[in-house]
Amino acid sequence: MTGRRRNRSTFLRGLPGHSRPARAGALTAGALAACASLLAGCGVVPGVTGGSGDDPITVMTWAPSDTGATNKPGMPAFARAYARWVNAHGGLGGRRLNVLTCNDHNDSVAAAKCARRAVKEGAVAVVGSYSQHADSFFPVLEGAGIPYIGGYGITNAEFTSPLSYPVNGGQPALLAGLGSALAEPCGPVTLVRPDTIAGDQLPALLDSGLTGGGHSPTHDQRAEEDATEYDGESDRALRQATADPGRKGCVVPVLGDRTGTFMDSFRRAREDYPEVRTATVLGSVDQSTVNASGGASGPYEGAYVTGWYPEVSDPGWKGMKKVIQEQAFGDNSVDAADAGVQTTWIAYTVFKEVVESLGDGGVSADRVTQALDDGLKVGTGGLTPTLQWKFQDKLAAVGFPRLVNTEVTLQVVRQGRLVSAREGAVDTTQTLRHADIA
Repeated sequence: MTGRRRNRSTFLRGLPGHSRPARAGALTAGALAACASLLAGCGVVPGVTGGSGDDPITVMTWAPSDTGATNKPGMPAFARAYARWVNAHGGLGGRRLNVLTCNDHNDSVAAAKCARRAVKEGAVAVVGSYSQHADSFFPVLEGAGIPYIGGYGITNAEFTSPLSYPVNGGQPALLAGLGSALAEPCGPVTLVRPDTIAGDQLPALLDSGLTGGGHSPTHDQRAEEDATEYDGESDRALRQATADPGRKGCVVPVLGDRTGTFMDSFRRAREDYPEVRTATVLGSVDQSTVNASGGASGPYEGAYVTGWYPEVSDPGWKGMKKVIQEQAFGDNSVDAADAGVQTTWIAYTVFKEVVESLGDGGVSADRVTQALDDGLKVGTGGLTPTLQWKFQDKLAAVGFPRLVNTEVTLQVVRQGRLVSAREGAVDTTQTLRHADIA
């Protein structure tokens, strides 16, 4: 795509008299000029809130919940808590924040419905959301000119759409970084991933890190996204991982919420292969998952895990924790260590900076997009590099023109705790430049 889509025709059709002959003398030249202004009150302009400078600002946050596959209920729950917190502290630039939430049900039809609702209810942005169905929701958002700020990075489209403003490197950075970390310590590597369109993108990303470190490509093993057990998949993965008796193999399950189900099966099958190690990415495992699986005696002990952000104990999370303490205390779906909740916090941090940069004028989808496209820089207190989106960024040549944060952190499970495996973040830019995702 070659530029930011402007929805000027949609805007003009919303103005009285457009494409219709005006009655003689009905509007003076001055009135016509006033109606052509973005700030005029003549007619309804879709996707505009805060027109008078103090009207509510409407956004949407969506994610799947109560499904048989990956669920991210903490993201919309935190978004609602954030709105309560912001409004209790004077709003965004004095304007009340109205957060709509939607369950995409891990379904393409439902994802499109969420996007259409965002358009219908005048959302100026979709903020901090998760959906695997970019092909369903992006055309709707792009048609209405609504920006998508801080998606989870689960699809490649989030790094190609001109209306996408990702705050992390998504699955591309996580897997490329994990591949680099596994290239030296692992023998044969088996990737167990969903048999979905989003899952089809994962092997090449992991391979970019493995092959960059002189390792052979991964064994790609598909699995059902919503299975209740993975006994057969565990057996096959272990056989592949032990194909080279001279080196310890590694199994990499990346199945979202079903990673824990896989590890239950893997724990039993692994008894005959104690030398095989595991590794995965944040989002497929977190500290609560490690705890539930047995901690230091569980199957994750010694596993490498790549993430986007610093540990939850980092001082940079102080603001997010304050929101949770004040407005989501007791809500079990809102976990400060959840990568989805963390991404939503950073996405709303970006949106807050955008609104404040607009001053006293109205807040519209177009103005939000323009502020981001004009080079606005957003600091996140060290949780990410300074964020700034350009038309063609450093990974445009390999199909990720919107990927601006290529840093990942490497953690390891030691004595049942996720701890840093190395100091600082790892930049995956060069690794991703060699990714074959065509």
